[in-house]
Amino acid sequence: MSKLEEKITAYVAEAKKLNLSLDEKLIAAVAKGLGPSIYNADAETIASSDQAELDRVKNNFLVKKLGLTDSPALDSAIDEVIEQVGISNRNKYRAIVYALLVKKFNKESVYA
Repeated sequence: MSKLEEKITAYVAEAKKLNLSLDEKLIAAVAKGLGPSIYNADAETIASSDQAELDRVKNNFLVKKLGLTDSPALDSAIDEVIEQVGISNRNKYRAIVYALLVKKFNKESVYA
């Protein structure tokens, strides 16, 4: 099993543990799209208490990658997804958070 497959398996297991209805293929596509950052412990997770980190998620992922228009709705979507993953959950994996955001905005076509 490759390192990428190991990471994807871990993310799928985490999503199931959290009862998130995410498609394995979407998690795999998002993880692959994140590139080498998933192998860095700091970059692999999202620090939801860091506003600069949440702004990066909004600007670099939602606006640039998914092509959404910056608005307060993006901030509330991020908050909603963080709540789904668990505010106190230390393992807010970027791949899972991004997959939830892709699903929330019906942007699966970006990863098709």
